[in-house]
Amino acid sequence: MNKQVIVRDLGNKDYKETWDYQEMLFEEIVAQKRANRTNEVSNPTSNYFLLVEHPHVYTLGKSGHIENLLIDEAALKSKGATFYKINRGGDITYHGPGQVVGYPILDLDNFFTDIHKYLRFLEEVIIRTLADYGLKGERSEGETGVWLEVGTPFARKICAMGVRSSRWVTMHGFALNVNTDLGYFDNIIPCGIRGKAVTSLNLELAKEKVEEALVKERILKHFEELFEATLVRE
Repeated sequence: MNKQVIVRDLGNKDYKETWDYQEMLFEEIVAQKRANRTNEVSNPTSNYFLLVEHPHVYTLGKSGHIENLLIDEAALKSKGATFYKINRGGDITYHGPGQVVGYPILDLDNFFTDIHKYLRFLEEVIIRTLADYGLKGERSEGETGVWLEVGTPFARKICAMGVRSSRWVTMHGFALNVNTDLGYFDNIIPCGIRGKAVTSLNLELAKEKVEEALVKERILKHFEELFEATLVRE
């Protein structure tokens, strides 16, 4: 099993370009797995962890409802935002500046073949990262992602998650609100869940700006520990 994970920070990159890049890496891994089944000698499959920040964009998962996008095409354009229907699980969410987005493209045969466990591990990476900042991140039963003050009238989501998996290869991932303009969430029913707020790290810490580079480092540290991976930064 190859537990080496190649880390690539893509900086600020268009959503569709990044999606296409994910698909390319995903197909590369799947093709290697197919070849390994027919070749006498198997070659190890690669694992990747992409970090990125997107311009304003709304994405709707394959099980989502278009009614949860509350603005029309003209309003999207006026706000400088784009919209895509995509092939991850989950409903609608927002990505934009000030968000740390992570896309692990892993062959789970190198780690463990359990999607439920995989999602819980991703949540735990974020929960531990929030703990580094003195915040208690929590899971909300039946709602993937990471929340604060679950079970209270003040419950609010700080990290959305949605993944795709085929042949135990993953893509898509999580979006942690760090210095995010939360006003963009007013244009959707986030994740299709009514009546619950969203929040960000800088809002919770009452800071004008939280250093995103440091947040990324903490995420990678906890990912490396939980997945027992060896990170290779490119």
